[in-house]
Amino acid sequence: MRSARITWRQGVGAGAVTAAAGKMAAVIQNVVKKVESELLRLLEHCVTYRLKEEKIVNEWFAFSMTRVGFALNAGNVDIFEHEVLSKRANKTRPAAIKRNNQAPMYDLNTLQELVQAETEEENLLDSYSTPAEAGAQKRVLTTPEQPQSKKVSMTRSPRLLFSPASFSPSPNPSLKYSSRANRGEVVVSFGTVQGATWQGTGGRSATVQLLLMPEDSIIKRFKYMFQKLRDIRDVLNDRIEDLSQVLTDHYNIEDIQSVAMPAQESVTFLGQIACDSNGKLNAKSVILQGDLKHSAGMQVPVDLSELKEFSLFPGQVVALEGTNSTSRCIVASRLYEGVPLPFYRPEESLEGLEQQMVLVACGPFTTSDSITYDPMLDLIDVINRDRPDVCILLGPFVDVRHQQIESCQLTVTYQEVFKQCMKGIVEGTRGSGSHLVVVPSLRDVHHDFVYPQAPFHCFEPSKETRRYSNLSTILLCICL
Repeated sequence: MRSARITWRQGVGAGAVTAAAGKMAAVIQNVVKKVESELLRLLEHCVTYRLKEEKIVNEWFAFSMTRVGFALNAGNVDIFEHEVLSKRANKTRPAAIKRNNQAPMYDLNTLQELVQAETEEENLLDSYSTPAEAGAQKRVLTTPEQPQSKKVSMTRSPRLLFSPASFSPSPNPSLKYSSRANRGEVVVSFGTVQGATWQGTGGRSATVQLLLMPEDSIIKRFKYMFQKLRDIRDVLNDRIEDLSQVLTDHYNIEDIQSVAMPAQESVTFLGQIACDSNGKLNAKSVILQGDLKHSAGMQVPVDLSELKEFSLFPGQVVALEGTNSTSRCIVASRLYEGVPLPFYRPEESLEGLEQQMVLVACGPFTTSDSITYDPMLDLIDVINRDRPDVCILLGPFVDVRHQQIESCQLTVTYQEVFKQCMKGIVEGTRGSGSHLVVVPSLRDVHHDFVYPQAPFHCFEPSKETRRYSNLSTILLCICL
């Protein structure tokens, strides 16, 4: 058995070992401090990004394993936050926002808790007010189907079928309309008829139908803005050519010049009036759009300063006499106005037939300061008194320009207001026997505002009611 020999050299004693151990402990303590600081930063990220400790540790190990020599230090923790934590938060944030924006679902228990919370809140408000003000602090409980406006008067009461209290927060009738002094007065008349009595037969011997065939008329809703530009151009060009043929035959116009060709002498141009901007037509914004045959559809501004008088509207087909020296502006010296189309002439003679009365009324059928349809009620009284054979009612029935509609003060939908209005008209005039013709307007807020308009579709017509489009031509037939 061999014995080990230990050699103890002079100079290497306990002091040297203690110094080395202290240096090593200082290094280890520094490393531990750095690790602790980074661990504290990761703990802060747990709070910021709402992650559990196990989750963020797993994320760190998964991220560090994909990189060689990726140590736990301040720079790498910043990279980890930028590439992992922030991206994960951006992915989950829209879903959380969407969940928060969803309407809460209530049941019997949660609804009772909600009412109790409202009551506690009201009691808290009452505790900070005087007894006289306590009643004013009470809020009216509402439901999503019948929200309560801040301007609602608690003393309102419904009026007839036309003006239920649910229409508007202020169903009171218009004071100006009810106190007018010229009720029933004829304001203006056109033409003189002697021996005529404005009394109908209640539609006893009259029928109403469309002049054109159903396939050539708008009898139901259609998809607008689905037409091709080429088809629109062809329709407009056919219209210009048809009306221009009537103009040239009536005024004996032989030579037609292109609107885009220079003309030093006075020539005749043919086309359709249009506006060079989105505003209203005026003397400085008139342009002439030529047809395809003579002008290839070109447009040229028109100078109307030399005309003494004129009356134009967009879409009007006219013939102009003038010059176009630069091919960029037509200086008009004469205007050939449109020729009125002939009236419809029946094939059979109408002599000996009894007189037919047609009543035409145009909306809006409410006053500007109320939605109670007082003018419509007076119109129903006139229909029942005179018993016209045909009664044509033109919109708007629910006017988009009414102040209570513009300010969104109605408590029901526009369709419900219109249905209630039509129900009152049909039931109110049923005893007169008149044929009702209902035509929409571009200002009807509950209907498609694209011209030409399809007939109303949100109510079922009765036997005496006809729904026609805007634009339409109707034929009044007399039964023998």
